[in-house]
This record gives sequence, C-alpha cells and structure tokens, in this order.
Amino acid sequence: MVPNWMGPSENALTKAKKIAADKYVVFIVDMYGSSVRPTNSTEAKEAATFVRSDREMMRRRITEALNVFKSIKEIPYNHAHTAAIGFCFGGGTVLELARSGAEISGVVSFHGDLVTPNPATTAQSIKTPMLVLHGAADPIVPPEHLATFEAELNLAQSASWQVISFSNVVHSFTNPEANSPEAQWHEASAKRSFILMDSFFDEIFDK
Repeated sequence: MVPNWMGPSENALTKAKKIAADKYVVFIVDMYGSSVRPTNSTEAKEAATFVRSDREMMRRRITEALNVFKSIKEIPYNHAHTAAIGFCFGGGTVLELARSGAEISGVVSFHGDLVTPNPATTAQSIKTPMLVLHGAADPIVPPEHLATFEAELNLAQSASWQVISFSNVVHSFTNPEANSPEAQWHEASAKRSFILMDSFFDEIFDK
C-alpha cells in the first residue's frame, strides 16, 4: 500500500489496519526515505514532486518495495496473490508499477494521478489487471487526464483495466482528513470503493 503524499503516517497506518482486517496482509511503502517526513501539504507537495519528476526512479523504488515485501517469507500469506494499492500520490505510484511491467496480481488506484510521461512507450509493458477508482468531479485529476489515461490503456492491448468514476466526488474521497473544495472525504464513495477493491481481489486471487 502506497499512502498519499504525506507518506507513512498515523492516517496511513489506520487505513492499512482497516483494509487488512482479518483478510489481507498490508505492507506500507515509504516512497521518500526515512529522512523525509512531511508535516504539512507544502512539504508533502515538495516530496511528491521530487519523486514524480523522475519516473524511472519512482518505478525503481516501488519495484524494490514490492520485492522486499515478497521476500519476507515469515509473513503468512500466499505470495502468488500480491496486489498493490495506492491513494492519491500512491495511486499514481501503483499505476507506474503496472507501467513498469511488474509481475503482480493487480493494482488498485484510489483517486490517483493518471497521466505519465511518454505513455505510448510504456503502455505495451502493462501486464497486470488494473482497477482505477476516480472522482468524476476531481479538479486535481480533470477529465482531460482521464481521457489521456484511457487512450494510453487502449494502446495496452493485453492489459485488463476498469475505470469507475463516482458522481459529484472530488479528490481524496477515501481520506477522512480531507476537507477542502478540491479534496474531500465522501463516505458513500469511500465505502463503495473498498467493496469494489475486495471484489477485484476475489477475482484476481482466484486465478
């Protein structure tokens, strides 16, 4: 699980525990490094922008996190059933993992960044199923980004993907701490999105 741009935090830990419950093992990914712990949105934007500005580095970091997680043999789960999920910045990160050609059961992006540099060159590398959960009124990830993303995925002929948009919902709809016109928690859509995630996992882990 890749958190939003605040990185590993109490909020992320609370969400990870809720998602894990008694069904999943959740590994929280640190995309910044232990010396970078944003304390406000300005610092978070700076940290996230640094990572986003180098997509190759971004993919290396999330790939290494995946490899570390799968190498921990003491964790009692089926290592063949591994998925990546992410929120906002984290949602964009797991989509970059898919674009890297990672061998993984699937990825789920919750209100994540959708566009990437050079999409035509990475689309054909996508091998994993993708579920993208999006706020239809998100001003941070506007309709033109969604259109560009879907055009990219249409180039990925072997990829299985689904985009679900929630009406009248803006950015960060799964985050109870989000409370601004651009980014705001939406309880009903958050609940539906996790149900959709569970259904997606039931499907991909049954193979």
